[in-house]
Amino acid sequence: MKKIQKNKKGFTLVEMVLVIAIIVILAAVVFFTVSTYLNKAKSATASISEHNQAISDVLSEIT
Repeated sequence: MKKIQKNKKGFTLVEMVLVIAIIVILAAVVFFTVSTYLNKAKSATASISEHNQAISDVLSEIT
């Protein structure tokens, strides 16, 4: 009786689907994290702009 050797090269479909699922989950986490930081940066920019406008108004009243 001969032994049949299987040359296992490459990946199975299940392995590929799992890797793609993990990549999608990681991409979603990164996307939402970056989105949160961008929103905070926009809010800070607006606050700084308002502050600079107030300073400009006060300086124009003084002079």
